[in-house]
Amino acid sequence: MKKRQEKEILALVVNDEVYELAVEPQETLLEVLRDHLGLTGTKEGCGTGECGTCTVLMEGEPVLSCLTLAMDCREKRIQTIEGLDRGDGLTPVQDAFLHKGAVQCGFCTPGMILATTALLEENPHPSREEIKKGLEGHLCRCTGYNKIMEAMEEAVQIRAGHGDSGGVSNG
Repeated sequence: MKKRQEKEILALVVNDEVYELAVEPQETLLEVLRDHLGLTGTKEGCGTGECGTCTVLMEGEPVLSCLTLAMDCREKRIQTIEGLDRGDGLTPVQDAFLHKGAVQCGFCTPGMILATTALLEENPHPSREEIKKGLEGHLCRCTGYNKIMEAMEEAVQIRAGHGDSGGVSNG
């Protein structure tokens, strides 16, 4: 019989909110986000770190939440797709994804939007090759990569103030 491990108290900062949770040492960040916090925007695709669907930002860097132990996230800032909502409309990346039709089924979209957001924070004017590099490891079952690339290029333009997204903005 498998011995049950004791739960430990974990303080997490997710989307600028502090949470104290009792978690098992082997629980992943993905499990904690979805099962404990109800943040279901983060999806599980493969569970093995191959698809990028579960991407969240930790300290501003993309991480695969299905491979990250929650206990390794102590004192780290975690941002999920829900954390992009600041109450003032869509971000340029979200707006571009909608406008260019890059959302499609939507399953891979949260991970791709967060990866794109991190890329643009690090490099506000990436080349097409840098954009492709930023999306390595992100799989889209709908094969919508052309629209995703177009959306990322449009997000660069919107952020630079040179684009008219024509998208759905709440602000």
